Amino acid sequence: MEIADSLMQQALSDNIFPGGVLLVSRDDRIVFCKAYGYADIFTKRAMTKDTIFDLASLTKPLATTLAVIMLIQENKLSLEQKLGSILSAFKSTEKEKIKIKHLLAHVSGLPDYKPYYLKLGELPQEKRKSALREFLLNEPLLSPSGEQVLYSDLGFMILRWVVESVCGQRLDQLVQQQIYAPAGIKNLFFIDLAGGVPKGNFAATEQCPWRRTLLNGQVHDENAYAMGGIEGHAGLFGTAEEVHRLLSMLLSVFHGNPVNFLIQKDLLQLFFKRQDFAGRALGFDSPDRCQASCGKYFAETSVGHLGFTGTSFWMDLEKSVIVILLTNRVHPSRDNDKIKAFRPCLHDAVMKGLIGTD
Repeated sequence: MEIADSLMQQALSDNIFPGGVLLVSRDDRIVFCKAYGYADIFTKRAMTKDTIFDLASLTKPLATTLAVIMLIQENKLSLEQKLGSILSAFKSTEKEKIKIKHLLAHVSGLPDYKPYYLKLGELPQEKRKSALREFLLNEPLLSPSGEQVLYSDLGFMILRWVVESVCGQRLDQLVQQQIYAPAGIKNLFFIDLAGGVPKGNFAATEQCPWRRTLLNGQVHDENAYAMGGIEGHAGLFGTAEEVHRLLSMLLSVFHGNPVNFLIQKDLLQLFFKRQDFAGRALGFDSPDRCQASCGKYFAETSVGHLGFTGTSFWMDLEKSVIVILLTNRVHPSRDNDKIKAFRPCLHDAVMKGLIGTD
């Protein structure tokens, strides 16, 4: 892992990110875990292995998707179910035939992103959920569902709506009580901003122009922030080791090894499978066949995800390798996108160190 370690050191010098944590495991054993640089460049607070990161879009696979899996397992939901049959608001609209699997695989036809926070921020907090749902209901589709792949935050906002309507429980409470707590996972959580910003060893993110403050323990994504810190596409915080604990359990379930985890093997294998109609897994990303962020040595069957704040994980299901890279690349500005070129180089170096591939 010397080359990977050297690349992480060089990344600090090249201002790819101020700080980060790299964790690598193989066959359920952590073989490398090290912190680099600063959690906050202004106070010079050092990054540590227990620094808590804003995981951004890792929320999609590690919270919302797992919640959907649990509801399918309990026969309360199905992948083929259409929005119109779940949420009455969607009946007789152009979105009524969007299936749950379409939302998970980003083929719903919905736009990728909309700055709803600009209007939501003008409303009292108690009116924002209904206002957001009205926005989602009225948002025009860009294409018929099931036809085109377009990565969409909006689709996962709707999935949160689905999950909460079906189970009668808020998304963060559902995943905490039914997934994280039973698995012994403590440092993976949403931050309900109604309770104020908690104290903790957080990696600082952006000097936010909208909020006019340095974000530290507040969700970076503006739409999630406007919704009180909890949404289906963003809002999850956690440490590298706790992300690994969850992923390691999922990998064990995938391979049929008994663990203290509630998700069923067959269902998880279905979600991890690259879907022909989308070219990606359900709720998880699959390696791009041309320029994968996980480099060229991860198998095509691998699953992972990226987060806007500079976070990512990749799991090679065949080699039982997990690589978690958590950084604060948006600190102090989101304009720094050097991590795009860095990620594949780092993952290639990790794989070479692990399996000696050429």
